Amino acid sequence: MPPARARLELIQRAAALVVDAFDDYNARFSDITRRARKKFVQRDWEGQRRDARTRIGLYDECIAETIGRLETLLAERLLSRTLWLDIHAGYAGAITGKLDAELYKTFFNTLTRRLFKTRGVDPGMEFVALDIEPTEQITHPIARNIHSCSEAPAVAIQRLLAAREPGCNPDFIADDAARLAERLRHALTEAGDDRLLSIELLQVVFYRDRRAYLVGRAFGASRWLPCIIALTHGEDGIRPDALITERRQVSRLFGFTYSYFHADLPTVGDAIVFLRTLLPDKPIDELYTVLGRVKQGKTERYRHFFKHLEQARDEPLREADGKRGMVMMVFTQPTYPLVFKVVRDHFAPGKKIGREHVLTQYRLVFNHDRVGRLIDAQEYRHLEFGRDQLDARLVAELETECDRSVRVDARRVLIEHCFVQRRVRPLDLYLHEASDEEAEAMVLDYGQAIKDLARSNLFPGDLFLKNFGVTRSRRCVFYDYDEVSLITKLRFRRIPAARSEEEEFADRPWYPVEPGDVFPEHFPRFIDLSPRHREVFARAHGELFDPDWWRELQDRLRRDPAGDVQPYPDRARLDRNR
Repeated sequence: MPPARARLELIQRAAALVVDAFDDYNARFSDITRRARKKFVQRDWEGQRRDARTRIGLYDECIAETIGRLETLLAERLLSRTLWLDIHAGYAGAITGKLDAELYKTFFNTLTRRLFKTRGVDPGMEFVALDIEPTEQITHPIARNIHSCSEAPAVAIQRLLAAREPGCNPDFIADDAARLAERLRHALTEAGDDRLLSIELLQVVFYRDRRAYLVGRAFGASRWLPCIIALTHGEDGIRPDALITERRQVSRLFGFTYSYFHADLPTVGDAIVFLRTLLPDKPIDELYTVLGRVKQGKTERYRHFFKHLEQARDEPLREADGKRGMVMMVFTQPTYPLVFKVVRDHFAPGKKIGREHVLTQYRLVFNHDRVGRLIDAQEYRHLEFGRDQLDARLVAELETECDRSVRVDARRVLIEHCFVQRRVRPLDLYLHEASDEEAEAMVLDYGQAIKDLARSNLFPGDLFLKNFGVTRSRRCVFYDYDEVSLITKLRFRRIPAARSEEEEFADRPWYPVEPGDVFPEHFPRFIDLSPRHREVFARAHGELFDPDWWRELQDRLRRDPAGDVQPYPDRARLDRNR
Protein backbone atom coordinates (compact mmCIF):
# COMPACT_ATOMS: atom_id res chain seq x y z
CA MET A 1 0.00 0.00 0.00
CA PRO A 2 1.43 3.44 -0.93
CA PRO A 3 2.66 5.41 2.09
CA ALA A 4 0.15 8.23 1.53
CA ARG A 5 -2.73 5.74 1.37
CA ALA A 6 -1.50 3.92 4.46
CA ARG A 7 -1.23 7.19 6.35
CA LEU A 8 -4.74 8.25 5.37
CA GLU A 9 -6.11 4.89 6.48
CA LEU A 10 -4.30 5.19 9.81
CA ILE A 11 -5.79 8.66 10.36
CA GLN A 12 -9.29 7.41 9.59
CA ARG A 13 -8.90 4.41 11.90
CA ALA A 14 -7.60 6.60 14.74
CA ALA A 15 -10.44 9.11 14.34
CA ALA A 16 -13.00 6.28 14.23
CA LEU A 17 -11.40 4.69 17.29
CA VAL A 18 -11.89 7.89 19.30
CA VAL A 19 -15.50 8.26 18.11
CA ASP A 20 -16.16 4.65 19.11
CA ALA A 21 -14.45 5.23 22.46
CA PHE A 22 -16.73 8.14 23.28
CA ASP A 23 -19.77 6.16 22.18
CA ASP A 24 -18.63 3.34 24.49
CA TYR A 25 -18.20 5.80 27.38
CA ASN A 26 -21.63 7.23 26.68
CA ALA A 27 -23.22 3.77 26.63
CA ARG A 28 -21.56 2.81 29.93
CA PHE A 29 -22.60 6.15 31.44
CA SER A 30 -26.20 5.42 30.38
CA ASP A 31 -26.05 1.86 31.74
CA ILE A 32 -25.15 3.17 35.20
CA THR A 33 -27.68 5.99 34.96
CA ARG A 34 -30.53 3.63 34.00
CA ARG A 35 -29.92 1.61 37.15
CA ALA A 36 -31.11 4.60 39.20
CA ARG A 37 -34.75 3.66 38.67
CA LYS A 38 -34.17 0.12 39.95
CA LYS A 39 -32.24 1.38 42.98
CA PHE A 40 -35.07 3.78 43.79
CA VAL A 41 -37.79 1.15 43.43
CA GLN A 42 -35.82 -1.31 45.58
CA ARG A 43 -34.85 1.40 48.10
CA ASP A 44 -31.23 0.36 47.59
CA TRP A 45 -29.73 3.61 48.83
CA GLU A 46 -26.23 2.26 49.40
CA GLY A 47 -26.24 0.82 45.87
CA GLN A 48 -27.37 4.22 44.62
CA ARG A 49 -24.33 5.82 46.28
CA ARG A 50 -21.96 3.22 44.82
CA ASP A 51 -23.31 3.86 41.33
CA ALA A 52 -22.86 7.61 41.81
CA ARG A 53 -19.20 7.11 42.72
CA THR A 54 -18.65 4.64 39.87
CA ARG A 55 -20.12 7.02 37.32
CA ILE A 56 -17.92 9.89 38.51
CA GLY A 57 -14.79 7.80 37.90
CA LEU A 58 -15.97 6.39 34.56
CA TYR A 59 -14.68 9.21 32.35
CA ASP A 60 -11.06 8.92 33.44
CA GLU A 61 -11.31 5.13 33.23
CA CYS A 62 -12.48 5.34 29.61
CA ILE A 63 -9.81 7.90 28.72
CA ALA A 64 -7.12 5.54 30.05
CA GLU A 65 -8.58 2.62 28.08
CA THR A 66 -8.67 4.73 24.90
CA ILE A 67 -5.05 5.78 25.27
CA GLY A 68 -4.13 2.09 25.57
CA ARG A 69 -5.97 1.29 22.34
CA LEU A 70 -4.30 4.24 20.58
CA GLU A 71 -0.89 3.02 21.73
CA THR A 72 -1.60 -0.31 20.03
CA LEU A 73 -2.86 1.30 16.83
CA LEU A 74 -0.33 4.13 16.42
CA ALA A 75 2.70 2.50 18.09
CA GLU A 76 5.77 4.74 17.68
CA ARG A 77 3.64 7.43 16.04
CA LEU A 78 1.44 7.88 19.12
CA LEU A 79 3.02 11.27 19.88
CA SER A 80 3.40 12.47 16.29
CA ARG A 81 2.02 15.99 16.33
CA THR A 82 1.62 16.20 12.55
CA LEU A 83 -0.35 12.95 12.55
CA TRP A 84 -2.62 14.17 15.34
CA LEU A 85 -3.36 17.39 13.48
CA ASP A 86 -4.82 15.26 10.70
CA ILE A 87 -6.62 12.96 13.16
CA HIS A 88 -8.18 16.13 14.61
CA ALA A 89 -9.50 17.09 11.17
CA GLY A 90 -10.81 13.57 10.49
CA TYR A 91 -12.52 13.44 13.87
CA ALA A 92 -14.15 16.84 13.28
CA GLY A 93 -15.68 15.50 10.07
CA ALA A 94 -16.87 12.32 11.76
CA ILE A 95 -18.85 14.15 14.45
CA THR A 96 -20.34 16.87 12.25
CA GLY A 97 -24.10 17.05 12.75
CA LYS A 98 -24.19 15.12 16.02
CA LEU A 99 -26.51 16.74 18.55
CA ASP A 100 -23.96 16.29 21.35
CA ALA A 101 -20.94 17.16 19.23
CA GLU A 102 -19.49 19.32 22.01
CA LEU A 103 -19.23 16.30 24.30
CA TYR A 104 -17.30 14.43 21.59
CA LYS A 105 -14.95 17.41 21.23
CA THR A 106 -14.27 17.55 24.95
CA PHE A 107 -13.43 13.82 24.96
CA PHE A 108 -10.92 14.40 22.14
CA ASN A 109 -9.41 17.38 23.96
CA THR A 110 -8.94 15.34 27.12
CA LEU A 111 -7.11 12.64 25.16
CA THR A 112 -4.69 15.02 23.47
CA ARG A 113 -4.04 16.97 26.67
CA ARG A 114 -3.18 13.74 28.49
CA LEU A 115 -0.97 12.50 25.66
CA PHE A 116 0.91 15.74 25.01
CA LYS A 117 0.73 17.15 28.56
CA THR A 118 -0.59 20.38 27.06
CA ARG A 119 0.05 23.62 28.94
CA GLY A 120 -2.55 26.30 28.37
CA VAL A 121 -4.46 25.67 25.12
CA ASP A 122 -3.21 24.23 21.84
CA PRO A 123 -5.67 25.47 19.16
CA GLY A 124 -4.21 23.21 16.48
CA MET A 125 -4.62 20.09 18.57
CA GLU A 126 -7.81 20.95 20.47
CA PHE A 127 -11.33 22.07 19.70
CA VAL A 128 -11.45 25.63 21.01
CA ALA A 129 -14.31 28.05 20.33
CA LEU A 130 -14.65 30.72 22.98
CA ASP A 131 -17.35 32.54 21.02
CA ILE A 132 -19.74 29.63 20.35
CA GLU A 133 -22.53 28.49 22.63
CA PRO A 134 -22.62 24.68 22.47
CA THR A 135 -26.42 24.53 22.39
CA GLU A 136 -27.20 27.43 20.08
CA GLN A 137 -27.72 25.20 17.02
CA ILE A 138 -30.05 22.78 18.82
CA THR A 139 -33.63 22.97 17.57
CA HIS A 140 -34.59 19.35 18.26
CA PRO A 141 -36.99 19.40 21.25
CA ILE A 142 -36.44 17.02 24.14
CA ALA A 143 -39.15 14.36 24.48
CA ARG A 144 -41.96 15.45 26.77
CA ASN A 145 -45.59 14.69 27.55
CA ILE A 146 -48.34 17.30 27.79
CA HIS A 147 -51.26 16.63 30.14
CA SER A 148 -54.39 18.73 29.67
CA CYS A 149 -55.83 20.03 32.95
CA SER A 150 -58.41 22.48 31.69
CA GLU A 151 -61.47 20.43 32.69
CA ALA A 152 -60.53 18.59 35.90
CA PRO A 153 -56.94 19.20 37.04
CA ALA A 154 -57.01 16.64 39.87
CA VAL A 155 -58.24 13.92 37.51
CA ALA A 156 -55.58 14.81 34.92
CA ILE A 157 -52.83 14.68 37.56
CA GLN A 158 -54.23 11.38 38.82
CA ARG A 159 -53.83 9.94 35.31
CA LEU A 160 -50.36 11.45 35.10
CA LEU A 161 -49.22 9.80 38.34
CA ALA A 162 -50.77 6.46 37.41
CA ALA A 163 -49.07 6.38 34.03
CA ARG A 164 -45.60 7.55 34.99
CA GLU A 165 -42.65 5.47 36.04
CA PRO A 166 -41.35 4.69 38.64
CA GLY A 167 -44.95 3.91 39.69
CA CYS A 168 -46.78 5.66 42.52
CA ASN A 169 -48.75 3.70 45.10
CA PRO A 170 -52.28 3.45 43.62
CA ASP A 171 -53.87 3.53 47.08
CA PHE A 172 -52.89 7.18 47.51
CA ILE A 173 -52.88 8.53 43.95
CA ALA A 174 -56.31 10.18 44.13
CA ASP A 175 -55.55 12.07 47.34
CA ASP A 176 -52.01 13.01 46.26
CA ALA A 177 -53.28 14.24 42.88
CA ALA A 178 -55.87 16.44 44.59
CA ARG A 179 -53.17 17.99 46.77
CA LEU A 180 -50.92 18.62 43.81
CA ALA A 181 -53.76 20.22 41.84
CA GLU A 182 -54.58 22.50 44.75
CA ARG A 183 -50.96 23.51 45.22
CA LEU A 184 -50.48 24.23 41.52
CA ARG A 185 -53.65 26.29 41.40
CA HIS A 186 -52.48 28.27 44.43
CA ALA A 187 -49.01 28.86 42.92
CA LEU A 188 -50.52 30.12 39.66
CA THR A 189 -52.93 32.38 41.53
CA GLU A 190 -50.03 33.93 43.42
CA ALA A 191 -48.27 34.45 40.09
CA GLY A 192 -51.28 36.35 38.72
CA ASP A 193 -53.07 33.59 36.82
CA ASP A 194 -56.36 31.95 37.70
CA ARG A 195 -56.50 28.69 35.77
CA LEU A 196 -54.32 25.57 35.34
CA LEU A 197 -54.54 24.55 31.68
CA SER A 198 -51.82 21.95 31.23
CA ILE A 199 -48.72 20.32 32.67
CA GLU A 200 -45.73 19.56 30.46
CA LEU A 201 -43.27 16.98 31.84
CA LEU A 202 -40.06 15.57 30.42
CA GLN A 203 -40.34 11.85 29.69
CA VAL A 204 -37.05 11.25 31.49
CA VAL A 205 -37.20 10.97 35.29
CA PHE A 206 -34.39 12.56 37.33
CA TYR A 207 -33.03 10.55 40.28
CA ARG A 208 -30.81 11.69 43.11
CA ASP A 209 -30.35 10.91 46.81
CA ARG A 210 -33.46 8.84 47.62
CA ARG A 211 -35.73 10.94 45.43
CA ALA A 212 -37.13 10.89 41.93
CA TYR A 213 -38.15 14.11 40.18
CA LEU A 214 -40.71 14.70 37.44
CA VAL A 215 -39.44 17.84 35.74
CA GLY A 216 -41.47 20.22 33.62
CA ARG A 217 -43.73 23.27 33.49
CA ALA A 218 -47.30 24.14 34.52
CA PHE A 219 -49.21 26.43 32.15
CA GLY A 220 -51.97 28.83 33.09
CA ALA A 221 -54.00 31.06 30.82
CA SER A 222 -51.40 33.83 30.71
CA ARG A 223 -48.19 32.50 32.26
CA TRP A 224 -46.30 29.36 33.22
CA LEU A 225 -44.30 28.17 36.21
CA PRO A 226 -41.64 25.53 36.75
CA CYS A 227 -43.29 22.30 37.91
CA ILE A 228 -41.11 19.74 39.64
CA ILE A 229 -42.77 16.89 41.51
CA ALA A 230 -40.49 15.17 44.00
CA LEU A 231 -41.26 11.51 44.69
CA THR A 232 -40.07 9.58 47.73
CA HIS A 233 -40.17 5.87 48.49
CA GLY A 234 -41.12 5.26 52.10
CA GLU A 235 -43.03 2.70 54.09
CA ASP A 236 -46.24 3.49 52.18
CA GLY A 237 -44.62 3.10 48.78
CA ILE A 238 -43.75 5.67 46.14
CA ARG A 239 -45.63 8.93 46.62
CA PRO A 240 -45.32 12.62 45.71
CA ASP A 241 -43.58 14.37 48.60
CA ALA A 242 -43.22 17.94 47.34
CA LEU A 243 -44.10 20.35 44.56
CA ILE A 244 -41.46 22.91 43.58
CA THR A 245 -42.59 25.91 41.55
CA GLU A 246 -40.35 28.71 42.89
CA ARG A 247 -37.45 29.46 40.55
CA ARG A 248 -35.09 30.02 43.47
CA GLN A 249 -35.80 26.53 44.79
CA VAL A 250 -35.47 25.02 41.31
CA SER A 251 -32.14 26.81 40.95
CA ARG A 252 -30.92 25.33 44.23
CA LEU A 253 -32.05 21.86 43.20
CA PHE A 254 -30.02 22.12 39.98
CA GLY A 255 -27.19 24.00 41.66
CA PHE A 256 -23.50 23.64 42.42
CA THR A 257 -23.98 22.47 46.02
CA TYR A 258 -25.72 19.20 45.20
CA SER A 259 -24.56 15.88 43.80
CA TYR A 260 -25.26 14.99 40.20
CA PHE A 261 -28.59 13.77 38.85
CA HIS A 262 -29.01 10.38 37.24
CA ALA A 263 -31.28 11.06 34.26
CA ASP A 264 -31.13 8.71 31.27
CA LEU A 265 -31.05 11.34 28.54
CA PRO A 266 -30.58 10.05 24.96
CA THR A 267 -28.86 13.36 24.20
CA VAL A 268 -27.77 16.05 26.62
CA GLY A 269 -27.83 19.27 24.63
CA ASP A 270 -31.59 19.35 24.12
CA ALA A 271 -32.11 18.74 27.86
CA ILE A 272 -29.85 21.73 28.60
CA VAL A 273 -31.93 23.87 26.24
CA PHE A 274 -35.12 22.91 28.11
CA LEU A 275 -33.63 23.42 31.56
CA ARG A 276 -32.51 26.89 30.56
CA THR A 277 -36.15 27.81 30.00
CA LEU A 278 -36.69 27.05 33.70
CA LEU A 279 -33.42 28.64 34.78
CA PRO A 280 -32.38 31.33 32.28
CA ASP A 281 -29.77 32.77 34.66
CA LYS A 282 -28.13 29.43 35.47
CA PRO A 283 -24.63 29.11 33.92
CA ILE A 284 -24.57 26.44 31.26
CA ASP A 285 -21.53 24.79 32.85
CA GLU A 286 -23.52 24.13 36.03
CA LEU A 287 -26.31 22.46 34.07
CA TYR A 288 -23.91 20.12 32.29
CA THR A 289 -22.24 19.33 35.60
CA VAL A 290 -25.42 18.67 37.57
CA LEU A 291 -26.45 16.18 34.86
CA GLY A 292 -23.23 14.28 35.52
CA ARG A 293 -21.35 15.59 32.47
CA VAL A 294 -18.56 16.93 34.62
CA LYS A 295 -15.87 17.24 31.94
CA GLN A 296 -18.22 19.16 29.68
CA GLY A 297 -19.11 21.38 32.62
CA LYS A 298 -15.41 22.07 33.15
CA THR A 299 -14.98 22.85 29.46
CA GLU A 300 -17.89 25.29 29.46
CA ARG A 301 -16.67 26.90 32.70
CA TYR A 302 -13.22 27.41 31.15
CA ARG A 303 -14.64 28.74 27.89
CA HIS A 304 -16.98 31.26 29.52
CA PHE A 305 -14.44 32.47 32.04
CA PHE A 306 -11.59 33.06 29.59
CA LYS A 307 -13.92 34.75 27.13
CA HIS A 308 -14.97 37.11 29.94
CA LEU A 309 -11.37 37.63 31.03
CA GLU A 310 -10.38 38.72 27.53
CA GLN A 311 -13.20 41.27 27.55
CA ALA A 312 -12.37 42.61 31.03
CA ARG A 313 -8.64 43.23 30.87
CA ASP A 314 -9.02 46.38 32.98
CA GLU A 315 -10.10 44.16 35.91
CA PRO A 316 -7.17 41.86 36.68
CA LEU A 317 -7.46 38.80 38.88
CA ARG A 318 -6.76 39.58 42.54
CA GLU A 319 -6.80 37.93 45.92
CA ALA A 320 -10.35 37.09 47.03
CA ASP A 321 -12.12 38.93 49.84
CA GLY A 322 -12.10 37.41 53.31
CA LYS A 323 -9.48 36.16 55.71
CA ARG A 324 -6.48 34.52 54.14
CA GLY A 325 -6.52 30.76 54.18
CA MET A 326 -3.67 28.93 55.88
CA VAL A 327 -3.71 26.17 53.24
CA MET A 328 -4.86 27.82 50.00
CA MET A 329 -4.13 30.99 48.08
CA VAL A 330 -7.51 32.10 46.73
CA PHE A 331 -7.94 34.59 43.89
CA THR A 332 -10.81 35.80 41.73
CA GLN A 333 -11.88 38.18 38.99
CA PRO A 334 -14.15 40.86 40.53
CA THR A 335 -16.88 40.68 37.89
CA TYR A 336 -16.98 36.90 37.48
CA PRO A 337 -18.36 34.50 40.12
CA LEU A 338 -15.47 32.03 40.34
CA VAL A 339 -12.54 31.57 42.73
CA PHE A 340 -9.27 29.78 42.01
CA LYS A 341 -7.67 27.94 44.92
CA VAL A 342 -3.99 27.00 44.79
CA VAL A 343 -2.39 24.89 47.52
CA ARG A 344 0.39 26.75 49.35
CA ASP A 345 3.88 25.24 49.48
CA HIS A 346 3.96 25.57 53.26
CA PHE A 347 1.06 25.79 55.69
CA ALA A 348 0.72 27.98 58.75
CA PRO A 349 2.10 26.40 61.97
CA GLY A 350 -1.39 25.58 63.23
CA LYS A 351 -2.05 23.23 60.29
CA LYS A 352 -0.56 19.80 60.95
CA ILE A 353 -1.41 18.38 57.55
CA GLY A 354 0.37 18.08 54.22
CA ARG A 355 -0.37 18.78 50.58
CA GLU A 356 -1.43 15.22 49.73
CA HIS A 357 -3.85 15.21 52.65
CA VAL A 358 -5.50 18.37 51.31
CA LEU A 359 -5.87 16.89 47.82
CA THR A 360 -7.35 13.72 49.31
CA GLN A 361 -9.90 15.75 51.28
CA TYR A 362 -11.06 17.67 48.22
CA ARG A 363 -11.47 14.43 46.28
CA LEU A 364 -13.43 12.95 49.18
CA VAL A 365 -15.92 15.81 48.90
CA PHE A 366 -16.03 15.42 45.10
CA ASN A 367 -17.36 11.87 45.57
CA HIS A 368 -19.55 12.61 48.59
CA ASP A 369 -23.23 13.54 48.77
CA ARG A 370 -23.04 17.35 49.04
CA VAL A 371 -26.65 17.78 50.35
CA GLY A 372 -26.81 21.40 49.17
CA ARG A 373 -24.13 22.52 51.65
CA LEU A 374 -20.80 21.86 49.89
CA ILE A 375 -19.58 23.77 46.84
CA ASP A 376 -18.53 21.58 43.93
CA ALA A 377 -14.73 21.96 43.54
CA GLN A 378 -13.39 21.12 40.09
CA GLU A 379 -9.71 20.31 39.54
CA TYR A 380 -7.89 22.08 36.72
CA ARG A 381 -4.35 21.55 35.48
CA HIS A 382 -2.07 23.69 33.34
CA LEU A 383 -4.16 26.87 33.25
CA GLU A 384 -2.35 29.65 31.45
CA PHE A 385 -2.95 33.37 32.10
CA GLY A 386 -1.33 36.42 30.62
CA ARG A 387 0.80 38.02 33.31
CA ASP A 388 -1.02 41.30 32.76
CA GLN A 389 -4.31 39.53 33.60
CA LEU A 390 -3.23 39.17 37.23
CA ASP A 391 -2.70 41.91 39.79
CA ALA A 392 1.06 42.41 40.33
CA ARG A 393 0.72 41.77 44.08
CA LEU A 394 -1.09 38.52 43.38
CA VAL A 395 1.68 37.38 41.03
CA ALA A 396 4.27 38.12 43.70
CA GLU A 397 2.26 36.20 46.31
CA LEU A 398 1.82 33.20 44.02
CA GLU A 399 5.55 33.11 43.28
CA THR A 400 6.38 33.30 46.97
CA GLU A 401 3.66 31.08 48.45
CA CYS A 402 2.86 28.57 45.68
CA ASP A 403 6.08 27.93 43.79
CA ARG A 404 5.35 24.18 43.51
CA SER A 405 2.17 24.88 41.54
CA VAL A 406 2.91 28.13 39.71
CA ARG A 407 5.33 29.07 36.94
CA VAL A 408 5.84 32.74 36.07
CA ASP A 409 7.79 34.29 33.21
CA ALA A 410 7.78 37.71 31.57
CA ARG A 411 4.52 37.09 29.72
CA ARG A 412 2.66 34.23 31.37
CA VAL A 413 1.48 32.77 34.64
CA LEU A 414 0.98 29.00 34.43
CA ILE A 415 -1.05 27.36 37.19
CA GLU A 416 -0.02 23.70 37.20
CA HIS A 417 -2.84 22.66 39.53
CA CYS A 418 -5.78 24.36 41.23
CA PHE A 419 -9.37 23.94 42.32
CA VAL A 420 -12.10 26.17 40.91
CA GLN A 421 -15.33 26.88 42.77
CA ARG A 422 -18.27 29.23 42.50
CA ARG A 423 -17.61 32.36 44.54
CA VAL A 424 -19.80 32.99 47.56
CA ARG A 425 -19.70 35.75 50.15
CA PRO A 426 -17.73 34.65 53.23
CA LEU A 427 -20.14 34.29 56.14
CA ASP A 428 -18.13 36.50 58.51
CA LEU A 429 -18.26 39.37 55.98
CA TYR A 430 -21.92 38.76 55.17
CA LEU A 431 -22.97 39.03 58.83
CA HIS A 432 -21.29 42.45 59.09
CA GLU A 433 -22.95 43.72 55.91
CA ALA A 434 -26.47 42.29 56.19
CA SER A 435 -29.49 43.76 57.91
CA ASP A 436 -30.33 42.44 61.37
CA GLU A 437 -33.11 40.26 60.00
CA GLU A 438 -30.96 38.85 57.18
CA ALA A 439 -28.03 38.23 59.51
CA GLU A 440 -30.17 36.39 62.05
CA ALA A 441 -31.69 34.20 59.33
CA MET A 442 -28.20 33.28 58.11
CA VAL A 443 -26.99 32.47 61.63
CA LEU A 444 -29.86 29.98 61.84
CA ASP A 445 -28.99 28.55 58.42
CA TYR A 446 -25.34 28.28 59.48
CA GLY A 447 -26.41 25.92 62.26
CA GLN A 448 -28.66 24.03 59.86
CA ALA A 449 -25.74 23.67 57.44
CA ILE A 450 -23.65 22.00 60.16
CA LYS A 451 -26.55 19.63 60.89
CA ASP A 452 -27.14 18.84 57.23
CA LEU A 453 -23.46 18.04 56.73
CA ALA A 454 -23.48 15.87 59.84
CA ARG A 455 -26.52 13.93 58.62
CA SER A 456 -24.62 13.21 55.40
CA ASN A 457 -21.76 11.79 57.55
CA LEU A 458 -19.44 14.80 57.23
CA PHE A 459 -17.96 16.87 60.05
CA PRO A 460 -16.52 20.20 58.85
CA GLY A 461 -13.66 20.06 61.35
CA ASP A 462 -13.28 23.82 61.40
CA LEU A 463 -16.43 25.72 62.38
CA PHE A 464 -15.07 29.27 61.99
CA LEU A 465 -17.36 31.59 60.04
CA LYS A 466 -14.62 32.31 57.48
CA ASN A 467 -14.94 28.75 56.18
CA PHE A 468 -18.63 29.14 55.36
CA GLY A 469 -20.23 31.34 52.74
CA VAL A 470 -23.57 32.67 51.50
CA THR A 471 -24.85 31.92 47.99
CA ARG A 472 -26.88 34.26 45.80
CA SER A 473 -30.01 32.39 46.85
CA ARG A 474 -29.22 33.15 50.53
CA ARG A 475 -28.10 29.70 51.58
CA CYS A 476 -25.20 28.94 53.92
CA VAL A 477 -22.60 26.57 52.44
CA PHE A 478 -19.20 25.21 53.45
CA TYR A 479 -16.14 25.51 51.20
CA ASP A 480 -12.93 24.72 53.16
CA TYR A 481 -12.38 20.97 52.98
CA ASP A 482 -8.89 20.38 54.36
CA GLU A 483 -10.15 19.20 57.78
CA VAL A 484 -13.40 17.42 56.95
CA SER A 485 -13.92 13.98 58.50
CA LEU A 486 -16.51 11.24 58.36
CA ILE A 487 -18.73 11.41 61.44
CA THR A 488 -18.55 7.64 61.85
CA LYS A 489 -14.75 7.75 62.22
CA LEU A 490 -14.70 10.27 65.09
CA ARG A 491 -15.11 9.93 68.86
CA PHE A 492 -17.41 12.52 70.42
CA ARG A 493 -16.44 12.90 74.06
CA ARG A 494 -17.49 14.87 77.11
CA ILE A 495 -14.89 17.02 78.80
CA PRO A 496 -13.75 15.17 81.93
CA ALA A 497 -14.30 17.02 85.21
CA ALA A 498 -11.26 18.94 86.45
CA ARG A 499 -9.71 17.55 89.62
CA SER A 500 -8.39 20.92 90.77
CA GLU A 501 -8.49 24.65 90.04
CA GLU A 502 -5.05 24.36 88.48
CA GLU A 503 -6.38 21.84 85.98
CA GLU A 504 -9.57 23.82 85.31
CA PHE A 505 -7.72 27.04 84.44
CA ALA A 506 -4.69 25.50 82.76
CA ASP A 507 -3.76 26.63 79.24
CA ARG A 508 -3.68 23.03 78.01
CA PRO A 509 -6.23 20.24 78.49
CA TRP A 510 -5.74 18.21 81.70
CA TYR A 511 -7.08 15.09 79.93
CA PRO A 512 -5.59 13.03 77.09
CA VAL A 513 -6.69 13.91 73.56
CA GLU A 514 -6.20 11.36 70.79
CA PRO A 515 -6.53 11.82 67.02
CA GLY A 516 -10.23 11.64 66.13
CA ASP A 517 -11.40 12.99 69.51
CA VAL A 518 -14.02 15.74 69.29
CA PHE A 519 -15.39 17.69 72.27
CA PRO A 520 -18.69 19.37 71.26
CA GLU A 521 -18.79 21.31 74.56
CA HIS A 522 -15.84 23.29 73.16
CA PHE A 523 -17.72 24.31 70.00
CA PRO A 524 -18.95 27.66 71.37
CA ARG A 525 -15.37 28.95 71.45
CA PHE A 526 -14.90 28.09 67.76
CA ILE A 527 -18.23 29.51 66.62
CA ASP A 528 -17.03 33.10 66.39
CA LEU A 529 -20.41 34.86 66.49
CA SER A 530 -21.31 38.08 68.25
CA PRO A 531 -22.91 37.60 71.71
CA ARG A 532 -26.39 38.28 70.29
CA HIS A 533 -25.96 35.89 67.39
CA ARG A 534 -24.38 33.29 69.67
CA GLU A 535 -27.57 33.36 71.75
CA VAL A 536 -29.73 32.98 68.62
CA PHE A 537 -27.59 30.06 67.50
CA ALA A 538 -27.68 28.32 70.90
CA ARG A 539 -31.48 28.59 71.16
CA ALA A 540 -32.01 26.94 67.79
CA HIS A 541 -29.05 24.58 67.58
CA GLY A 542 -27.82 24.08 71.14
CA GLU A 543 -27.87 20.29 70.71
CA LEU A 544 -24.72 20.65 68.58
CA PHE A 545 -22.84 21.28 71.86
CA ASP A 546 -24.04 17.97 73.32
CA PRO A 547 -21.88 14.85 72.67
CA ASP A 548 -24.99 12.65 73.02
CA TRP A 549 -26.57 14.28 69.94
CA TRP A 550 -23.51 13.36 67.88
CA ARG A 551 -23.33 9.83 69.27
CA GLU A 552 -26.98 9.18 68.45
CA LEU A 553 -26.35 10.50 64.94
CA GLN A 554 -23.35 8.16 64.62
CA ASP A 555 -25.57 5.21 65.55
CA ARG A 556 -28.12 6.17 62.89
CA LEU A 557 -25.40 6.59 60.25
CA ARG A 558 -23.94 3.19 61.06
CA ARG A 559 -27.37 1.63 60.59
CA ASP A 560 -28.12 3.69 57.48
CA PRO A 561 -24.86 5.00 55.93
CA ALA A 562 -26.59 6.84 53.08
CA GLY A 563 -28.43 9.25 55.39
CA ASP A 564 -31.04 11.63 54.03
CA VAL A 565 -31.23 15.43 53.92
CA GLN A 566 -34.35 17.01 52.46
CA PRO A 567 -33.31 19.15 49.43
CA TYR A 568 -36.27 21.56 49.51
CA PRO A 569 -37.96 23.65 52.20
CA ASP A 570 -40.83 22.29 54.28
CA ARG A 571 -43.26 24.67 52.61
CA ALA A 572 -42.77 22.79 49.33
CA ARG A 573 -43.92 19.51 50.86
CA LEU A 574 -47.44 18.19 50.44
CA ASP A 575 -49.59 17.94 53.55
CA ARG A 576 -50.42 14.24 53.73
CA ASN A 577 -52.23 14.49 57.06
CA ARG A 578 -55.41 16.06 55.73
